[in-house]
Amino acid sequence: MNADNRNLVVWLSCVCVVIYLMIVVGGVTRLTQSGLSMVDWKPIMGVIPPITLTEWEQAFQAYKQYPEFQKINQDMELEQFKGIFYWEFGHRLLGRIIGLVYFIPFVIFLALGRIEKRWKPQLWIAFVLGGLQGLMGWYMVKSGLVDIPHVSHFRLAAHLLLAILILVVLFWLILDLLGVKRVQASGREQKASVVILLLLTLQLLLGAFTAGLDAGHGFNTYPLMHGQWLADAAVMIEPFWRNFIENGVMIQFLHRWLGALLLIGVIGLAFATARNGMLLPAMVLVGITAIQFGLGVATLMLRVPVVLGSLHQAVACLMVLVLVYLVYVSRSPGPRPEPAG
Repeated sequence: MNADNRNLVVWLSCVCVVIYLMIVVGGVTRLTQSGLSMVDWKPIMGVIPPITLTEWEQAFQAYKQYPEFQKINQDMELEQFKGIFYWEFGHRLLGRIIGLVYFIPFVIFLALGRIEKRWKPQLWIAFVLGGLQGLMGWYMVKSGLVDIPHVSHFRLAAHLLLAILILVVLFWLILDLLGVKRVQASGREQKASVVILLLLTLQLLLGAFTAGLDAGHGFNTYPLMHGQWLADAAVMIEPFWRNFIENGVMIQFLHRWLGALLLIGVIGLAFATARNGMLLPAMVLVGITAIQFGLGVATLMLRVPVVLGSLHQAVACLMVLVLVYLVYVSRSPGPRPEPAG
């Protein structure tokens, strides 16, 4: 690996770390019900939080004009408001930091001609996705600044999945830049790893729906849902298909059992790929998945404490990255393009 590619790896690794931190802070923001505390979007001026008492009072008065305060937090005091405000402010500040950490070195590397032509499309795609993510974040917040003080679980899911997609795009590019060696996996093993990744994507979607609908705060028993495998409330919405996207009870049911299915699938994938020189990453994936499953059950049974809920989301991202690594190394190695001269 030449010096230019090494510098790109260091840069993109830093970006990935900040994105990962952003996802974790976003999870805490959701769990602490802090996401609607900042009721306006100021991409430039919003980088400075309220400092004086007058500025804090103005921010609090603005919050009071919206339904979350009027319908849920009528008894909230200024000091409590500061607590939720700082989580949302930190989340937005991290978004700006990601933009700077990505954009400034990107422009410098481009101006100096340090980026080979083959890497540029992926870098531009990540740049565009980052801009869309900022817009998606505000679009999500707007859904809660209306009559119902609750962000749309569809927009929340889109916001989370887009963040993870950006992380995966950059991680995949890092693997390319490092020239990570691929193994001779069978077609069946390659397909199995992709299927597990697709199931994990569905699980992330269900997890976002669960968070967005506060579905983890009900039926806090496992494996049964208060004595039933599938609670009666899971099929109460008409027409029936809407239960799968709008009924928190059904979504919790699907989320808990898809988690178990994923654990079984990952163990099977580990046995299938271990003989191809992927024993270490396969075992790491099994370990992370088992921890994630345990965290999920504990989070449910303890009624979603902030610490466990945050860990559950953080470990999910690690699981994604390890699985993406397995998908990457199990793909048939194609002809590598010649480096730019």
